[in-house]
Amino acid sequence: MAHRSAPNAPALIALMQAISGGDADQVSRRLDEAPELTTAKLTADASFDRPRAAYVGDTPLHIAAANHAVGVIEWLIERGADVRARNRRGAEPLHYACVGQPGSPVWDPEAQAAVVTRLIAAGAEPEARNMDRAAPLHLAVRTRSATAVEALLDAGADIEARNGSGSTALLLATHTTGRSGSGSIEAKALQAEIRALLERRGARI
Repeated sequence: MAHRSAPNAPALIALMQAISGGDADQVSRRLDEAPELTTAKLTADASFDRPRAAYVGDTPLHIAAANHAVGVIEWLIERGADVRARNRRGAEPLHYACVGQPGSPVWDPEAQAAVVTRLIAAGAEPEARNMDRAAPLHLAVRTRSATAVEALLDAGADIEARNGSGSTALLLATHTTGRSGSGSIEAKALQAEIRALLERRGARI
């Protein structure tokens, strides 16, 4: 059942839909017309193309991060978006940015890495934990987002950090995730790439 407290503002939903749909012109227009939307938060759970599930507390920056929309993220940061905003599940925009979709026609690993780097440069915390005690690195590894893993490590993410289940990034990279598509040829290749990267950086089981 969806978590609800109050209806979402139609203007905020329209902005988030434009971000999710990749309509840069509409995003720019809506931000110009209503600058306050930059820091507005969902007051009820919602759904978009990406992410499928959005939660109370999500901001436009969360949605842009989920879509790896580099240009929109730049606009939002310039307008004062809070890079440390947390939703009801404790996720910050950086958590959303680290979830990838290998094999998806809309997935751009280079854009994902650029978003991760930009958010951290703007003050996002690589060690931020959501309610499951997962850091961005854990999410990047679980979704086989190799470029995001490298960007996080380059920014100083703790390679030995453990999630709520006690798993390190290397342990997550060693086992299958159970996620849809995790058994694909591409996902397995990325899994091997991530494990090799972590081991080169000094991770040990």
